[in-house]
Amino acid sequence: MKLKPEEFLRQLFDVAIDAAYPKINQMPLPSAVAGKTIVIGAGKAAASMAKVVEDNFAGEISGLVITRYEHGLKLKDIKVVEAGHPVPDEEGALAAEEILKLVEGLGEDDQVICLISGGGSSLLSLPVPGVSLDSKKQINKALLASGATISEINTVRKKLSAIKGGRLAAAAYPAKIVTYMISDVPGDDPSVIASGPTIADITTLKDALVVLNKYAITIPVDVEAHFKTENAEPLKEDHPAFNFCENHMISIPQDALQAAAALARECGIEPVILGDSIEGEAKDVARVFAGITRQVLDHDQPSAKPCVLLSGGETTVTVSKNEAPTGRGGRNAEFLLAFVNALGSEKNVYALAADTDGIDGTEDNAGAIFDPTTHQRANIAKLDIRDFLDRHDAYNFFDALGDLVVTGPTRTNVNDFRAILIL
Repeated sequence: MKLKPEEFLRQLFDVAIDAAYPKINQMPLPSAVAGKTIVIGAGKAAASMAKVVEDNFAGEISGLVITRYEHGLKLKDIKVVEAGHPVPDEEGALAAEEILKLVEGLGEDDQVICLISGGGSSLLSLPVPGVSLDSKKQINKALLASGATISEINTVRKKLSAIKGGRLAAAAYPAKIVTYMISDVPGDDPSVIASGPTIADITTLKDALVVLNKYAITIPVDVEAHFKTENAEPLKEDHPAFNFCENHMISIPQDALQAAAALARECGIEPVILGDSIEGEAKDVARVFAGITRQVLDHDQPSAKPCVLLSGGETTVTVSKNEAPTGRGGRNAEFLLAFVNALGSEKNVYALAADTDGIDGTEDNAGAIFDPTTHQRANIAKLDIRDFLDRHDAYNFFDALGDLVVTGPTRTNVNDFRAILIL
């Protein structure tokens, strides 16, 4: 391998992001129609997807997409609104309301191009009538801190939204809707990506209550009242609006892993894809990966050295109600710090863990990188790995060592990317 190990890992991450970035060859755009073409969307990739449409659609368009703060682009025909993520805010609620108004009243001669990517659930934050935005935010914050999976979180979000769980499709009926999706969810279920605004909801109110009870989430009074109404049950597949929906998955986490694997082979490193939908507590997943790494070091299994272990998915970080964490750090930095702790000092192991959207949790880094000198440098700097891990302070640990991975917003998102290089 001609590249330095750290450069090799960064290049793997770069090609993974590029594979997930929206391109016109991934998006077979519909033809112009007799009526209007409205472009709407939400997610971390919403602005970049909208630019592909604006640059390539053969006809007049207008519309609005919502993306996370600092993820926007300046477009000519499509309005781009930036809003709060992962906790919803007023900007997202107002923009979601505007999107709903754009599609209401459309006819059979009109069409909607809908652009959906990870982060859309928080950004499309318009609550159902009778539920306040503060109540939605309260439940959202509690779920994010509980360790619930993204599928569980979105099961609840759909029951509180005026736009998710297929309700956007119902609002646009009888206009045709063509939806393009970039998956950030394990399993690539279209109904889970941004809580499926144009996809029938296969979960029930009972499912949402099971999630809330499982994680002991306090239910606000207005939400409890909403759950007793008919509107709390989701739209199902027999709703006529779904007969007018066409769905395209344009990028999935596996695409990013395969692109990284291809580059690894070119560099003479055997890639081993461990999975594109790995979930679990970041610390627990890290311990498992440290065990797999030791198996390669000691027994050349599941691959002989040199190799790189690649994986994706979405881990979680649970902050218990009894904890008062003083640290900073997203799930990728926490995974890597737990990996450092579990593996110990190894002279032939390098690793990178980062989020493909360029933002690890709510921080300004995508993730972090580990090399054989990490333990020694931490000892010299008097950084106690266990202490930083207990305080969920992985950001400050890697920042002190100069080992944060910083890309800025990438305007795409296929979730976590992990690469462990074993020489």
